[in-house]
Amino acid sequence: MSILTMRNVTRLFGGLAAVSDANLYLNEGELVGLIGPNGAGKTTLFNLITGVYEPSKGEICLEHNGEMVQIGGKEPYKISQLGISRTFQNIRLFKSMTVLDNLLVAMHKNCKYSIVSGILRLPSFFTHEEAMRKEAMHILEFVGLDKFAEDQARNLSYGEQRKLEIARALATHPKLLFLDEPAAGMNPQETAELTELIHKIRDEFHVTILLIEHDMSLVMNLCERIYVLDYGRLIANGTPEEIKHNKRVIEAYLGEEV
Repeated sequence: MSILTMRNVTRLFGGLAAVSDANLYLNEGELVGLIGPNGAGKTTLFNLITGVYEPSKGEICLEHNGEMVQIGGKEPYKISQLGISRTFQNIRLFKSMTVLDNLLVAMHKNCKYSIVSGILRLPSFFTHEEAMRKEAMHILEFVGLDKFAEDQARNLSYGEQRKLEIARALATHPKLLFLDEPAAGMNPQETAELTELIHKIRDEFHVTILLIEHDMSLVMNLCERIYVLDYGRLIANGTPEEIKHNKRVIEAYLGEEV
């Protein structure tokens, strides 16, 4: 079943179409890649789905409680509440906060106590705070960062900061997770660990994943289906094997069969 659909979505900046008549769908439980040259509009497409930008035309619909809900143009926090979370091409952590607190901040929408309970420090406040801490520590353990829980985020290595950003996204309880160049700047060992982690996230958290990535080895080994974007237009959609041999994709992006 499709969990997300885009129909004829266009985003104009002045007279420039950063995304043009895009049609895309994601099925529940899929692990899908989005590739294309720099400037092709990949991050703009992410920004349209997550509410950073509003579509100039077209519709974006997300499955919610058995119905397809129009989310194009909704505020990012409302889209997050409906079950979409993301990471960013440039890491955006609260670097002066602890690793644990980065996750707890992301979990605020899941708080089950009232403002009054928080102000008066009623028992329900402490019960729910402790439950959130346990959940946050479980996620940190899952991504291998539990030993850094009380360290400031700025003190993590680059690869660990990437993992923390993914962990923070998971803390919002997404059903659809967008990863924007998660392997950027990583060495081969870190990339291999990331590939394994993304597989585990899909399988154990039961989320649908769409990722932007330039590392073709990672994309071809990880993704079940791949979209290719070129000059704002989706020019191909298929399995890794189909994409590797697609002449239009080779000409626009790959340069040679991979």
